[in-house]
Amino acid sequence: MPKALFILTSHDRLGDTGKPTGFYWEEVAAPYWILSDAGWQVEIASIQGGKPPADPSSEEGDAMTDEVRRLMADEAAMNKLAHTQKVDEVDVSGCDIVYLPGGHGTMWDLPKSEALGRVLAEAWEKGAVVGAVCHGPAGLLSARLPSGDPLVHGRRVAGFTNSEEDAVGLSDAVPFMLEDELKAQGGKHEKGPDWAPFALADGKLVTGQNPASSAEVARLMLKAAGQSDAG
Repeated sequence: MPKALFILTSHDRLGDTGKPTGFYWEEVAAPYWILSDAGWQVEIASIQGGKPPADPSSEEGDAMTDEVRRLMADEAAMNKLAHTQKVDEVDVSGCDIVYLPGGHGTMWDLPKSEALGRVLAEAWEKGAVVGAVCHGPAGLLSARLPSGDPLVHGRRVAGFTNSEEDAVGLSDAVPFMLEDELKAQGGKHEKGPDWAPFALADGKLVTGQNPASSAEVARLMLKAAGQSDAG
């Protein structure tokens, strides 16, 4: 059974706003089921291990999708979420996909994690698919290849856009603007309309723009790994 590793944020505060944040449920749930239903084993890690924080806004209103409800109702999946492995203890040698869901929390701890950078570089060098969605591509900023180049350098990449950050009113709260930083590392940033699904693959690097893009990111990761989903 092929294996995918999801790596989540452990950061739970939106800068100095005092508001809670964390990972975004849809960006975990949709890819979890697309991969699981296609016969993949999905393991979950986080920066600090244990139970990662979820952004409460991602379980309200339209954000509470059928996939999120299915995940929350699944005892095995929720047990994995409650007991994630610490990122510096993970072994990616058996993983064919390494995936970074978003949520604003990722903007603080993923880019600074040397352990995550090592995991992503190792996965990339051994030919695994590396994927990320929404704010998850912030984690790609931690990865350097043996050449010293950033993982995203010279590659097509998507992520939460400046205009979307402005729209949610958090441009002054986040430590940097993700679109700008991806470009600063040499990424060939591409985007679609705000809030519309937009995902792309550059070889085995798969990225998506926003929560609506998470399912397409999962399908593109399967394709990049040489498989298609069950649907």
